[in-house]
Amino acid sequence: MKKSLTALAAGTFALGIAEFVMMGILPDVATHLGITIPQAGHFIAAYALGVCVGAPLLALIARSQPLKRILLGLGALILIGNLCTALAPDYWVMLVTRFISGLPHGAFFGVGSIVADKLADKDKGAQAISIMVAGMTVANVLGVPLGTTISHSFSWRFTFVLIALWSLVLVYLLWRWIPAIPALPDTGFAGQFRFLKTPVPWLILFATALGNGGAFCWLSYINPLMTTVSGFEPSEMTLLMMLAGLGMLAGNLAGGRLTDRYGPGKVAASSQGVMCLALLSIFFLAQNPIASVMLMVVCTTCLFTVSAPQQLLLIRNAKGGEMLGAASVQIAFNLGNALGAWVGGLPIEAGYAYQYTALPASFFAFLGFALLFYFWRRYEYPIRHVRATSFSKKS
Repeated sequence: MKKSLTALAAGTFALGIAEFVMMGILPDVATHLGITIPQAGHFIAAYALGVCVGAPLLALIARSQPLKRILLGLGALILIGNLCTALAPDYWVMLVTRFISGLPHGAFFGVGSIVADKLADKDKGAQAISIMVAGMTVANVLGVPLGTTISHSFSWRFTFVLIALWSLVLVYLLWRWIPAIPALPDTGFAGQFRFLKTPVPWLILFATALGNGGAFCWLSYINPLMTTVSGFEPSEMTLLMMLAGLGMLAGNLAGGRLTDRYGPGKVAASSQGVMCLALLSIFFLAQNPIASVMLMVVCTTCLFTVSAPQQLLLIRNAKGGEMLGAASVQIAFNLGNALGAWVGGLPIEAGYAYQYTALPASFFAFLGFALLFYFWRRYEYPIRHVRATSFSKKS
């Protein structure tokens, strides 16, 4: 594996811990700062808001900079945001530091995807992007459980110090292993957004938001579902979440390989369709512990199988605004997370059991599948079919 891709994966590893560890340490943070757990949940929202603001901000202030320089700046911002979070004295300061921590998230994925695609071997762009994204899946398997354990055993502040130290390593790896890459052509600030005048990017972004929203309708409540419905002990949840993380890792790597072979639209639509069926099956089979675990792994696998193809699709359908396009996937992802967590909570607030979260989840996943299938049939299939026919005639 190329060292440059390892450096990019180190970045998504840091971002993955920074984003998701808060969910496991909310009680510790709330107790130490003297706030309620729902108030501590605002730190998750503040990070997501930073993600949404960071991508267009990057297009505004850094669009004409060399790509390596942008990555180094983003790495430094990851370091600063998490170090300040570790030192935050109260609720209001931590809200600001979590917002700052979220600013480089979507931007790093956007610039990193472009760099990975440029450095990839011929016809291996999706695999290169999947290696970069693999850092986030490894964060869910190893980094988040480690950060949660450190928080429970010592202090939640040490968890963010650890992320800051890793970010220092990240900056060094980016400096050493990312080659000099010239800036993208500067199309101006308005030019960065021009690609949004066509329907294709909107199809992909809505599919991303709806698909991830479907997954998080269910995933946001996976802990009580597995313990109260499927019958697992709370002490077994760490192992179960590691299995879910392994599914994410496997799906991400498989998604890159399959995309380079079959095309991003086909792979994304197929994976979304499988996830829709798996979520619907959870509603009927959640009381069976074996089926529940198997379906959980299928869903998390599919959730990240679509990641690399979606990133690649936005890069290649955002001419003149590639940086913003690739970063926009992370905006859609986070908006989907927020939408899914809210909608998934509605049946629970109405008094239904936790498996009922799978009903709106499967509906959103179906909408995401429908959009991706339409994209594949309308825009991708005709081009690949013509190429295949031309190749057969030449042969």
